Amino acid sequence: MRYLGIDLGDKRTGLAVGDNVLRVASPVGLVEVPRSDEPGLIAKLAQACDEHLGPEDGVVFGLPVHMDGSEGDRAKIVRAFAGLFAQTTGRKPRFQDERLTSAQADWQMAQSGLTHKQKKRRRDAMAAAAILQDFLESEHGPNADSGSGTSREGPE
Repeated sequence: MRYLGIDLGDKRTGLAVGDNVLRVASPVGLVEVPRSDEPGLIAKLAQACDEHLGPEDGVVFGLPVHMDGSEGDRAKIVRAFAGLFAQTTGRKPRFQDERLTSAQADWQMAQSGLTHKQKKRRRDAMAAAAILQDFLESEHGPNADSGSGTSREGPE
C-alpha cells in the first residue's frame, strides 16, 4: 500500500510518498495554497492523491501534539481539516505524531549548502517525509505489533 504524507501548514503544505513494502518515505513537493482556502487546498491535495496513489492507498496527516502527548488547538485544526478532506475525497485519513519533524528536517539540511530561502522551501516536504517515515516504521516496521504504534486513526 502506498501513502501520501501531509504536513499541513498555514501557508504551505508539504507532501511525501512512501509504501509499506520498502518502508521509505520521500518528499515530493509543496502545495502553496493557504489553509484558509480550504476548498482550493483540498482540491490540490486530491490532485496529489490522484497523481501518487491508487484508489485503495492511504493518506497520513501529521498531527501536531504537545511534548506531553496531549492535543491542543493545532491538532484540532488538523483533525477538522482532515475531516473535510475525507468528506470531499472519500479517503479516510490516518494521523501520525509530528513532534520534532520540522527540527529533523532542519537538521538534515544544516550542512547542505542551501541558502535560507532554499531550505525554507524544502522544509515542509522534508517534514512530511519524516512524518510518513515515522508512520511506516510504527505501522509496518520490523518491530510493529498489529498496528499499535503511535499513529492515530481518522477524525474523532
